[in-house]
Amino acid sequence: MIEAIYKLYPQVVRTLGETAYDADGNEVAYDKAAVQAYVNARDYIAKRAAEYPSMTDYLDGIVKGDQAQVQAYIDACLAVKAKYPKGA
Repeated sequence: MIEAIYKLYPQVVRTLGETAYDADGNEVAYDKAAVQAYVNARDYIAKRAAEYPSMTDYLDGIVKGDQAQVQAYIDACLAVKAKYPKGA
């Protein structure tokens, strides 16, 4: 959530809890709903990262020239993308 505040409100240079401050120490008002929407819209990124197969599997298939292994890796990645679509 804090990362979203910094991203949406570039004037924010410091946060303390859920309170944001600018460079002069003034409190910056922000839209909590907009911040939450930003977080929700990017939730898929962490979920995908946790479930993607190891890139080692892909590289191993390339080195061995094993197209079936490479395709299995690609298929696994596509399944994760389908499970956690962008913006869902």
